[in-house]
Amino acid sequence: MPGYRPEPDRDSRAWWERVARREFAVQECDACGTLRFPPRAFCAACRTEGWRWREVAPEGEVESWIVSRQPFVPGLRDPYLVVMVRLKAVPGGLVYGNWRAERPPEAGERVRGVFTQVDEELIVLDWMPESCIAIRSGENSPAD
Repeated sequence: MPGYRPEPDRDSRAWWERVARREFAVQECDACGTLRFPPRAFCAACRTEGWRWREVAPEGEVESWIVSRQPFVPGLRDPYLVVMVRLKAVPGGLVYGNWRAERPPEAGERVRGVFTQVDEELIVLDWMPESCIAIRSGENSPAD
């Protein structure tokens, strides 16, 4: 199949397995409780190896973005926006994903992660403005 597909390594394989189940989790250090993302073998705060997964809300703020003119993921139109999101639950944690809105993102804009089924085998985490999710879920609907 043409196009780039994520290639999980030793540290990210379990995270991608969770994404495939539409779960968003980060690592939590067993010794000091520091949350971290992306997954890695050692805690940057206390240098220990023990950790566990902790589910957190896929929420954050737009840190930056680019317009990709290279279709790395099969099925995506060219060009498309890729955002870098600073995670709310993990100070210093950055995650990338496709932008899911009709307009460009704004720096510091609050976003939520949404899972996108790319094909039969691949699910990725994309990002959508919180304002769009609130409108879609009816939270901003006028009271009856």
